[in-house]
Amino acid sequence: MEKIKILHLIKSLGRGGAEMLLPETLKIHNKEKFSFHYIYFLPWKDQMVTAIEKNGGIISCVEATNNIHIIRKIPELINYVKNNNIKLIHCHLPWAGFAGRIIHKFTNVPVIYTEHNLQERYHSITKYLNQYTYNWQSKAIGVSDDVTQSIKININPKIEVVTIPNGVNTQYFKRNADLGLGLKQSLGIPEDSIIIGNIAVFRFQKRLSEWLICMSEIISNSDNVYGILVGFGPLEKEIKEKLIDLNLENKIFLPGLQIDVKPYLSAMDVFMMTSSFEGLPVAMLEAMSMECAVVATNAGGIKEVIRNHQDGLICDVDNWQELPDMVGTLLKNKSKLNILKANSRNRVLDKFSMTRMVSELELLYTDIVQL
Repeated sequence: MEKIKILHLIKSLGRGGAEMLLPETLKIHNKEKFSFHYIYFLPWKDQMVTAIEKNGGIISCVEATNNIHIIRKIPELINYVKNNNIKLIHCHLPWAGFAGRIIHKFTNVPVIYTEHNLQERYHSITKYLNQYTYNWQSKAIGVSDDVTQSIKININPKIEVVTIPNGVNTQYFKRNADLGLGLKQSLGIPEDSIIIGNIAVFRFQKRLSEWLICMSEIISNSDNVYGILVGFGPLEKEIKEKLIDLNLENKIFLPGLQIDVKPYLSAMDVFMMTSSFEGLPVAMLEAMSMECAVVATNAGGIKEVIRNHQDGLICDVDNWQELPDMVGTLLKNKSKLNILKANSRNRVLDKFSMTRMVSELELLYTDIVQL
């Protein structure tokens, strides 16, 4: 039987949440039934390329330097779809979504689009283009109920919108004490210290300056606490300056972009997030799978994952200043900390595994192609 050829269309293959899901889902997909192609546009954001190719994905970079350039590449994309007998296009993030919907107009190849963000958070131009083109596709996927409701309220599409929550590969993301200890030793962090961390693209929505302010308060109340903030992004210079202003250079480590985050998550005890808005953060699910206790604002899909005081601790988005006290309660109550660490992984195993996510995607793919 001929394989069903799926094309994933995405702006970049850097280390963002949407991008990271592609190699992880590919590991589990039924490759006897499906063949997966990937096209991305920003050649300098290619950190996921090796992992996708290693798992059998076919990758092409159609180089485009900006969003308008992406739209100009549509004739090239149409040729790729026709020449490779693509049966379904799965788009991620807005400008890839716009391109995919136009391709559908010219080829009639079914298109589905995964939405990772709330419509309210988009630029006015992006929101307008979403509203104008949303029905030029077969179905839309929201990564959380919050995201799905945002689509329905702001766009009121005629197509079906389904919720398929993000997942994590729980077999791969398992805590490794030796990796965690080795990382502490390499950074000169005492073995018995508590590590509070985060993994994020340095964007305004993550409120990492506020994260550092929280860390400053936490560290001032405990000599045995260190921080690790993994990632990079547009606000990197601002974050480094804030670190110096708070005199935290010897207490908080910024290792930059890391392809392999398992050593960092293995070292972390608490995964703290100060986000102002989210879809359903993949890094948080990875941290939970590796038994990190989550202390976070209830932004977006976070509140759909974390049941307060059961799987982690959450506060309202506007009350991020409460986070240091919340962490402080766990530092004083190690039994509660250990319970939340164990419950984090159990929560992901039960409701947010990659196996569940891939199974739902494959059912959707099959239904659409057979229409």
